[in-house]
Amino acid sequence: MSGDPGATGPTKNRTGTVLAAGCVLWRRAPDGDGDGVEVCLVHRPRYDDWSFPKGKLKRGEDPLAAAVREVLEETGHHCAPGDRLPTSRYPVDGRPKEVAYWAAEATGGSFTANDEVDRILWLAPDAARVRLTQPRDVRQLTALLDTLAAP
Repeated sequence: MSGDPGATGPTKNRTGTVLAAGCVLWRRAPDGDGDGVEVCLVHRPRYDDWSFPKGKLKRGEDPLAAAVREVLEETGHHCAPGDRLPTSRYPVDGRPKEVAYWAAEATGGSFTANDEVDRILWLAPDAARVRLTQPRDVRQLTALLDTLAAP
């Protein structure tokens, strides 16, 4: 990749950490009493896992803009980002990765399967907690629920 600031390669910070961003996408449960919510999980066939929509930042991209872009690319849904959620840090192929997360309410759209994501599920929080492949993702789910419950 060139040093062109318009290049679209993934961003790394000074320590070589791969930078990514995503959202815990949520909506009001359509059949609930108004208090219930559902969260969106994406299935990535490459990894055969269930997680939240997320992806690497493009060179020079703002993390929140990347998170919103990834939600649209992976789920087909537009969203209204809200509170910042805990950052997830973990190694991938021997390199550190850091994923910044936000709560984001779905505002419309529809899913179409693509190369990265072949399925999505809208689940109640308890069902999502069980379905998430990586236990570390439960931290973001818990933080979302705390944020939504706050007055």
